[in-house]
Amino acid sequence: MARPRVHDDALRARLLEEASAIVATSGAPGLTVRDLAARAGTSPSAVYSLFGSREDLVRAVGDEAFARFAARLAAVPRTADPGADLLGLGLAYRENALAAPHFYRVMFGASGAGLQDGTRGPATASATFGVLRDAVARVLGTDPTDTVAAEEPALGLWAVVHGLVELELGGLLPDGSAQRYVHVLRTAGLAILEG
Repeated sequence: MARPRVHDDALRARLLEEASAIVATSGAPGLTVRDLAARAGTSPSAVYSLFGSREDLVRAVGDEAFARFAARLAAVPRTADPGADLLGLGLAYRENALAAPHFYRVMFGASGAGLQDGTRGPATASATFGVLRDAVARVLGTDPTDTVAAEEPALGLWAVVHGLVELELGGLLPDGSAQRYVHVLRTAGLAILEG
């Protein structure tokens, strides 16, 4: 008879959720295996069994945050309307942040979770930024292999989207509705793209 699996995917997911909350609020140095295990209702040995080391756990939190974000962006359909597709990416960005604010903070905060190799690099080198840059290139009608032409407008759009999401997550917008978000993106986005 096969041994039952003690540490399953549900426990791994619960540990990642709890760890993201700790890293988002206290940074990677604030994450201890013992505290995480207690919060998740398991043992430290289960954490080590699933992740290997504390450093591997921190890396897994960052990887999970970026994987969720990439999946959310990939779910945006690519249609014959590049402008609508670009707006869809902006909405997906917001939805991702609102659905998983701790993972969002891990990605974009100074939490110490880093990228897959444990270091932060230029955001413009990330695959998720490439999705935005490619969508901007489609709107502008530029050659998609010419990453330079779309990079500055993509950075501007990202700054607007990111700023709005940060304000909303911080409770600093009087009306953080999707309609307001879309209105600001359309208005500011048009100015940036025509810039």
